[in-house]
Amino acid sequence: MHAVPTKFVRKAYMKKLLSPNRLVGIMGQRGVGKTTLLLQYLKSNLKVTEYIYFSADDIYIADSTLYDIADTFVKLNGRVLVIDEIHKYNNWAQELKNIYDGFPSLMVRFSGSSMLRILHETHDLSRRCVTVPMETLGFNEYLELFRGIFISPFKLEEITTRASEISMDLALSHPNLYSDFKDYLKFGAYPFFMEDRDEFKNKLYNALQKIINEDIPSCNRIPYTQTAIFKQLIARLIESRVPYKVNAAKLSKELGITNPTLLSYMEMLKDSKIFRPIKKFSTRVSRKPEKILFDNTNILHAYADDFGIEVNRGTERETFFAGCFSKIFYSDIGDFKVGDMVFEIGGKNKTFGQIKGAPKGYLAIDTDYTTEPGKIPIWLFGMM
Repeated sequence: MHAVPTKFVRKAYMKKLLSPNRLVGIMGQRGVGKTTLLLQYLKSNLKVTEYIYFSADDIYIADSTLYDIADTFVKLNGRVLVIDEIHKYNNWAQELKNIYDGFPSLMVRFSGSSMLRILHETHDLSRRCVTVPMETLGFNEYLELFRGIFISPFKLEEITTRASEISMDLALSHPNLYSDFKDYLKFGAYPFFMEDRDEFKNKLYNALQKIINEDIPSCNRIPYTQTAIFKQLIARLIESRVPYKVNAAKLSKELGITNPTLLSYMEMLKDSKIFRPIKKFSTRVSRKPEKILFDNTNILHAYADDFGIEVNRGTERETFFAGCFSKIFYSDIGDFKVGDMVFEIGGKNKTFGQIKGAPKGYLAIDTDYTTEPGKIPIWLFGMM
C-alpha cells in the first residue's frame, strides 16, 4: 500500500467511492486505472484494520465464497469490503446481493474490467448497487498526471464562444501543450503510459486481445471460434483508414453471419469500449450505426501499428473529437452534430465552406491556438 501513488487522483470517481451508498462498483475497460483508484481510496480514507481488499481471482480465496469472507470480516468488526476484478468470480452478482442484504453495516466497493458481464449482470442489483463507468483519461487529466498541470474543465459553451482567448492563454502558459496533445493521441488515454512508453502499444494491444479472446466469449456465451469474426471486423475498420461506413447487409454476407448477429457483435464491441458506433442524426430510431470509429485514438494507433498501417490524420481527429462527447451524431452538414451545433473537423487551413449557412457551425482544427471566430483548436475539446 505504501507504493500506491496519491499525487494524481481522479476526483470524480473517488467521490463516488466516498459516497454513503453501501454498494458501489467501478466498471471500465482494462487499463483505465480501476485498481489504482480502489487502492487510493483505501490508503487515503481508511485504517488498515477497517478494510479487507482482494482480487476475485486470488488463489487464496478459491475455497471460499464471497459471502463467507464477508461474514468472517463482519464478525471481526470490519467496515469496508473491497473486491477487485469481480467479473472473474462466478455468480458474483448473486453473492453481492446476498452480502448487501445480509450485512447492513458493511460497505462494499468492487471493480470489474469486463464491461460486458457487468452490464449484463447488474440488472439484479439495480435497486442496491451504484455502478460507475470509468472512462479513459481526458487530455486535461493526461496533463495533470504527466506534467503536474491542473487546468479546470471548460464547458462546451465556453469553448465555442471563447476559443481564441482560452487557446492563446493556455498555449502561452504551457508551451509544450500542443506537442503533448500529439503524444496524448498515441498513448495518453491509459494511465499505464507512465510505466513504460516504449511498451505502451504492446501492453494495450495485449489488453485488447484479452477482451476479444476472453471477455467477449465468456460474457456473451458465444463459441471461442467466433472471435475470428470480431478480429475481421477490427481489420475492416483499421484497413479502411477512414471512418468505416457500415453496409450491414453486404458485410454480414461477407462474414457469413446474419444481419442481427452482425449488429449484436458490433454492440459487444461497443460495450467493451473497442468500437464507437456513430449514428446519423435523424428523428427515426434505428439500431444500425452509420459509421464506426475506434473508441479512442490510442486503440487506433495500437491496431494500426499491429497491421503496419499509417494512421490517417483525418480519422485520428474524428476519433478524438467523437470521444469527447457522450451523445454525438454524424451530420449531412459538416462532420458531426452535437445538440444544435454542427462541427467540421480538419487541418489548420480548413475553411467554412462545408458548414456555410449553419447558424451554429464551428471548425475544430488541428492547431495550437486560433484567433478567428468560429475556429476552435481541436485539443480544446479534451479540456471539458
